[in-house]
Amino acid sequence: MSSKVKAGQLWGKSKDDLAKQLEELKLELNQLRVQKIASGASTKTQRISDVRKSIARVLTVINANQRAQLRLFYKNKKYLPLDLRPKLTRELRRRLTKHEATRITEKERKRQIHFPQRKYAVKV
Repeated sequence: MSSKVKAGQLWGKSKDDLAKQLEELKLELNQLRVQKIASGASTKTQRISDVRKSIARVLTVINANQRAQLRLFYKNKKYLPLDLRPKLTRELRRRLTKHEATRITEKERKRQIHFPQRKYAVKV
C-alpha cells in the first residue's frame, strides 16, 4: 500500500503513468472499503480518506495537463472553447467590443456632418 501522494511529484509524470497510478489508487480504495465492512475496524477510515484525496490530486493533475494541451492547440485559432475562455462576469461577457461600441450608423454619420455641434463663446 502506498503512502500519501504528493502533488509536486505528479507534475513531472507522463499521462500513462498518471492513468496507471489512478487505477492503482482506485483498486486500493475498493480493497480498503471491503476490509472496513469485513472487519468493522475504524482504523481503515483515515486510510480511505487519504486514498480518496490522493485520487483527487491525480485527477487534478491529469485535468490541468489536458487543459494546458488544449490551450496550446487553440492558441492561434479564431475561437476558443467556452471552458477555456476567461470567466469574467456575465455583464462583462455580454458587453460590446470596443470596435462595436465605436461604430456609427450611416444616418448618424450624415447628421454629424450636416449638423455639427455648435460652438459658443462664453463671455466672462
